[in-house]
Amino acid sequence: MSQSKRARYTLEYKSEAVRLVRSGQSIAAVARTLGISDQTLHNWIKASERGGLAGAASKPVSAEQMEISRLRAELARTKMERDILKNRPTRLAEALVSRNSRRVHLTHAETVAVSFLEA
Repeated sequence: MSQSKRARYTLEYKSEAVRLVRSGQSIAAVARTLGISDQTLHNWIKASERGGLAGAASKPVSAEQMEISRLRAELARTKMERDILKNRPTRLAEALVSRNSRRVHLTHAETVAVSFLEA
């Protein structure tokens, strides 16, 4: 028996759902429209009344955490470009030799590599 991953909703999403109910729509109608269970929406309304409604991204993110995230994304992109270049040496060589004689369609990573090698 596999467990499904628990859904996470942002604070704005929850607040908007609660606002729809408070504007006069029924809990069942709003829940059906949003594709969530009635009980989940009911829990959000109760939490909102107590002042404890929290979203998935309610934790503050420090500047260091943002920088780490940016660097991880850059590293992943660089590794992908490296793997593309490593797996296509003949196409890159062909592009270098025949670049002026005919039009060769290159991926972004290959174009960067050709520019770097020609410089």
